[in-house]
Amino acid sequence: MNSSRENLRNIAIIAHVDHGKTTLVDVMLRQSGIFRENEQVQERVMDSNDLERERGITILAKNTAVCYKDTKINIVDTPGHADFGGEVERILKMVDGVLLLVDAFDGPMPQTRFVLRKALQLNLKPIVVINKIDRPEARPTEVIDEVLELFIELGADDDQLEFPIVFASSREGYAKTNIDDENSNLEPLFETIIENVPSPQGSSEEPLQLLVSSIDYDEYVGRIAIGRVERGTIKAGQQAVTCRIDGSLFNMRISRLYMFEGLRRVEAAEAMFGDIVAVSGVGDITIGETICDVDCPEALPFIEIDEPTITMTFSVNNSPFAGREGTFVTSRHLRDRLFKELETNLSLRVEETESADSFKVSGRGELHLSILIETMRRQGYEFQVSKPKVIFKEIDGVEHEPIEHLTIDVPEDFMGVVMEKLGTRRAEMVNMHSPNQGYMRLEFKIPARGLIGYRSEFMTDTKGNGIMNHIFHGHEPFKGEIFGRQRGSIVAWEDGEAVTYGLYNAQDRGTLFIDPGLKVYEGMVVGENARAEDIVINVCKKKHVTNMRASGSDEALRLTPPRQMSLEQCLEFIADDELVEITPKNIRIRKRILDTEMRAKFKSKLG
Repeated sequence: MNSSRENLRNIAIIAHVDHGKTTLVDVMLRQSGIFRENEQVQERVMDSNDLERERGITILAKNTAVCYKDTKINIVDTPGHADFGGEVERILKMVDGVLLLVDAFDGPMPQTRFVLRKALQLNLKPIVVINKIDRPEARPTEVIDEVLELFIELGADDDQLEFPIVFASSREGYAKTNIDDENSNLEPLFETIIENVPSPQGSSEEPLQLLVSSIDYDEYVGRIAIGRVERGTIKAGQQAVTCRIDGSLFNMRISRLYMFEGLRRVEAAEAMFGDIVAVSGVGDITIGETICDVDCPEALPFIEIDEPTITMTFSVNNSPFAGREGTFVTSRHLRDRLFKELETNLSLRVEETESADSFKVSGRGELHLSILIETMRRQGYEFQVSKPKVIFKEIDGVEHEPIEHLTIDVPEDFMGVVMEKLGTRRAEMVNMHSPNQGYMRLEFKIPARGLIGYRSEFMTDTKGNGIMNHIFHGHEPFKGEIFGRQRGSIVAWEDGEAVTYGLYNAQDRGTLFIDPGLKVYEGMVVGENARAEDIVINVCKKKHVTNMRASGSDEALRLTPPRQMSLEQCLEFIADDELVEITPKNIRIRKRILDTEMRAKFKSKLG
């Protein structure tokens, strides 16, 4: 007989990047009494790894739990960027409701649309939280209308359209159901969650079913499976069976069982349907598999993850500087690390190539792959990667390509140049309106390959005042050729150390990427040429010393500060015949063929 667990709620918090989601979880933890009064807790405590803290984005979904009065609320903090959509899709299987967090100034953004669509498809109960209402330029009333339009556009049913609204300020730590109420604490938000999110339904007498939605690792207990108990009861020490994705069965014993309390995992003796738990003793279990009762092995259906749209080649570093800075430099190291990533990164695909030193890696977007590259770099890996390319699909005999929905917020003065540049990249405008005085919001449908290399150009064109966000829209027939980078590279002539005199002569030809004193090698890209073709320059050239002095000629040579290139900018910049060399200490751009003469011969053959 089915029963309801009234003292339990499971919710996920979904939002666009930087709309205050992780800050809200911080405040919910504080106000629910999870921390001692004298306990020192860092801000954005849920952003646990260095990359998340540096970039201010949530990359990995995480579990926590708070207690309000007699009710336990399990909270899942989800990534806000569509490139980590694989995280979002599987995590939504664990919850019964979602808090949709929307900035009171920005309104619904592309990533809001993406995550909300997934939540509505799963029939989850939405609660809309209009956050940052303390901002001077906040416009909560208009934003509510925009959210309602978005719900209608995404095909929400009548029940989903009756969503409750909470006004909040994560930073100030208050929420209210009426905009004119006094600011006090988050109690109105907790009450809204308990009233509107359905409690888990099920029976503790039925055979066990637990869907694995996340994997963790502990050096003491090994692999840990995290998921929600869909049916029955799970106990520490019990025998169980894993229903594998391939249909096979694997017998196991649940050695330890944990439940979430605040940021900690607490050991428990048993858990019932509706509980989100962590289980050890699970062998090599993976995401999407089901832990079942031994006498009733019934696998649960797992959500389909959207396919990758971008692919790159990861290969062993073979530059003259190879092996100097990294700890893991061989093809075996690279292969093991990439295939290990597949265990937890559901949206990733790794394929072996004809060469034992190269692997084809596909993901949801440039950010998805660049986060993987940056993580591996920090772990001591040394390798090189190719230019990102989009993945084409054949549908009904016609070649289709991935299309992105691009949203741009830009001052009116820069609107013309943005529209002109996007026009050459095959973008098609679908909407244009003015969210506030002096700014325009432009929405486009654009081929994914049209966005590769555009971000840095966009920042230059708008003098740093523009904001762009994009999200996968779907596949459409091939839109035609798009011309790539319009400028060539400045390439080093020989191995050595860059000197001021050599760089001074090179800077007249374009923009430099390096400082004096940096070691370079033949074929390394040291700058961007002002013209379309590549140019080879000797940046190690020293000035000839003579005993003649001329008035003014010995004045100090002044160099323009070089352009500092981030990993994403390097990936956007490189041409098809270039690679990015990744080491724990440096990121360099290089030509595939380093030898200048060999490169010229190869080019003349192609020409």
